[in-house]
Amino acid sequence: MYTPIQLDKVRNFRYGMKAMHLIEQKLKKPISKIDFDNLTMGDLATILWAGLVHEDPKLTPEKVMDLVDEYSSLVKVTKAMDEAFRYAMGEPDEEGKEEKN
Repeated sequence: MYTPIQLDKVRNFRYGMKAMHLIEQKLKKPISKIDFDNLTMGDLATILWAGLVHEDPKLTPEKVMDLVDEYSSLVKVTKAMDEAFRYAMGEPDEEGKEEKN
């Protein structure tokens, strides 16, 4: 499943195994050990990047920061990221129902 976010264009978050692996490599810890309530801006940019890089291999965490600053807000982007991440982990959506795609 893809979760869209409007930045310079509509981009789509996707957190499959490859994205999770990229996060673990960059943050040097397992996904289960990441404290999502206490991320640095660099860590957040890395997690955002990992969910978006599947559509744009030239994307970097720094470029993601620029896109968020120029075209959106941290609140909107992290909400979309959270939705995509929860779906990937098999957690229910905000209404308490699993999404179907």
